[in-house]
Amino acid sequence: MTFIRSGSVAPAGGVTVARSHAMGILIRLVITAVSLWIATLVIGGIRLTTDSLPSKIGTLLAVAVIFGIVNAVLRPIIKTIGCGLYVLTLGLISVVVNGLLFLLTSWIAGKLELPFHVDDFWPSAIFGALLVGIVSWVLNALVPDGGDDD
Repeated sequence: MTFIRSGSVAPAGGVTVARSHAMGILIRLVITAVSLWIATLVIGGIRLTTDSLPSKIGTLLAVAVIFGIVNAVLRPIIKTIGCGLYVLTLGLISVVVNGLLFLLTSWIAGKLELPFHVDDFWPSAIFGALLVGIVSWVLNALVPDGGDDD
């Protein structure tokens, strides 16, 4: 079976869908890494403690992967278990959850000996998660991710 994205012609195996999906993932990964880099520049409690540019880029990409995995695995579980808190607080608990997931990402990065560190929950992790979320949202809105919204 051949799948064709709108506006493109698939070669004989439907590879266009897979390539487009992989490109979208890579673009989102780079956007998250850029968002994390901006957070290290703006928020004092978030540090990237390496001097070489290739090491900084590699660290930010690795932390972006960790952040993506942590969010993909834990966020649905937390939302399901904490559904009542989300309703009770009109969704404001998500700010706390995002901060905790950001802090967990920093902890995992530390265990993997990556030079990325978030000092504390308040204000670093909370503001860092908010900033990464906002910057990622803006960049995702501006940069096409290879999807079918041409």
